[in-house]
Amino acid sequence: MLVHRRSALIAATATLLVGAAGLGTAHASSPSALAAGAPSACRPANHTARITAGPATAGHRHYRVTLTAARGYEPCRLAGSPADVRFHQHGSLRGVTPGRYGSQRAVVTFGPGRPVHFDIQVPGGPGGVRADEATFTLRAPDGVIPGESSASGRFVVAAGTVVGPVRPGA
Repeated sequence: MLVHRRSALIAATATLLVGAAGLGTAHASSPSALAAGAPSACRPANHTARITAGPATAGHRHYRVTLTAARGYEPCRLAGSPADVRFHQHGSLRGVTPGRYGSQRAVVTFGPGRPVHFDIQVPGGPGGVRADEATFTLRAPDGVIPGESSASGRFVVAAGTVVGPVRPGA
């Protein structure tokens, strides 16, 4: 009886070890398993943003804010225009509070290899103030994402400036 129990225990231990080794191999090669513990690309510290001039349209100037995330971050979902958008020049707050335009319900995926952008639309004509930074809070389908993101680049803002929703692509 003692020999039978010992053989059963050895067989059970060997089965568990072989099974565990197989599971470890499967998880190591699975991209979703690797990303499961990765920090979100939507957190402000985990992405970069740049402002560039876009093509003008009748009566408006456009600036594109492009967000990119490096490898190693978990993709996330964004929706609508960023909240709490503020414009700065050399660290000083500019006196322009933008509105929003476009669908605020469309959801886009953002992460490594999946850049997103939003538009800053400024009324044309004389006037406006220079800016070199925009700060903002990204929005998810179910609310805002904690933390303040920032984007740098040279642009002009004026009364009547509006910010469009986040869209896929650079």
